[in-house]
Amino acid sequence: MDWQQKGYFNFGGQGPLSQETLNTIIEGYQKVQQLGPFSQRVNAWLDEETAKTRRAIASEVGATPETITLTENVTVGCNIALWGLDWQEGEHILLTDCEHPGVIASIKEICDRFGVSSSICPIMETLNEGDPVAVIESYLQANTRLVVLSHLLWNTGQVLPLKEITYACHQQGVQVLVDAAQSVGSLPLNLPETKVDFYAFTGHKWLCGPAGVGGLYVSPQSFPTLRPTFIGWRGLNLDSHGKPMSYKQGGEKFEVATSAYPQYMGLESAIAQHNQWGTPQQRYEKICELSKILWERLCSIEGVHCLRTSPPEAGLVSFQLENKPHKQFVTELEKAGFLLRTLADPDCIRACVHYFTTLEEIEELVKTIETLK
Repeated sequence: MDWQQKGYFNFGGQGPLSQETLNTIIEGYQKVQQLGPFSQRVNAWLDEETAKTRRAIASEVGATPETITLTENVTVGCNIALWGLDWQEGEHILLTDCEHPGVIASIKEICDRFGVSSSICPIMETLNEGDPVAVIESYLQANTRLVVLSHLLWNTGQVLPLKEITYACHQQGVQVLVDAAQSVGSLPLNLPETKVDFYAFTGHKWLCGPAGVGGLYVSPQSFPTLRPTFIGWRGLNLDSHGKPMSYKQGGEKFEVATSAYPQYMGLESAIAQHNQWGTPQQRYEKICELSKILWERLCSIEGVHCLRTSPPEAGLVSFQLENKPHKQFVTELEKAGFLLRTLADPDCIRACVHYFTTLEEIEELVKTIETLK
């Protein structure tokens, strides 16, 4: 069975490619070969396509193209921001207890190398009650330089009030880096309005683009605070002899060298298809409508407990079983034709609902869970 014959509920891990997007990628590679790899003609065409992708991404997050760095994925974007700051011994990083292992490991390495400290604030406990803004404020220290958090938490599905958190941090001179793996393509966004400093995201999850293309938004106010760690020709202004003169003054500054450019075209194609259905706000409202239906159905099943006690704020619906190991259950679901995933902390199963998920798919998933639990 291929994925089209299954109930796909794994957009938070990776969104499947549409046939149109897949064709766009293939056609891109074919055109590179037809025009001649690294010919003047193909390079000019790839520059145009790269600019189009940057504009498409910027439009999706409510930003301008010059604030967008094209990356491979969320982790690369987070690392550009984490390693680009001029860390001083004795400074402090605050992160939440819902962050991804890759980001946690990067912060640990920074602490080890530069004599920086880090600590964790308990955001997970605010899922159903409590104020995440107040929690973060209470854990800020006099020497805190950066707060690292996710906008849409990958494990519980909670949406953090980013604008309010950023304001509270900026009041104390603290910058904010966001792991936006789950939010771009899911939530309607206007990043300049939030005042966030750094926002790292990917195109291969909720945007249903190809793996290997993501982005980093850097606010104009925070751009001067960030230095490039990895350096290559794409981020440089060259003189007439091809020698480096200066860095480019935009998101390109943090880009390095040759990329899989037809993948860029694939992401641009995927974004265009989403916009044919509706605006980011319209898509988000449909996601919430459908995830509420799934949440209500799961709550009605004996022996199944949703982490949230109120309807989801986005497309992530996490739940637990009373009487069966979660990994075993997800394996059984996949054999029955439904793709979900398990998470370790908290120990749960996560279903992801997109705006194009059908009611029939939701009902069939619920019936299968009732049968297998």
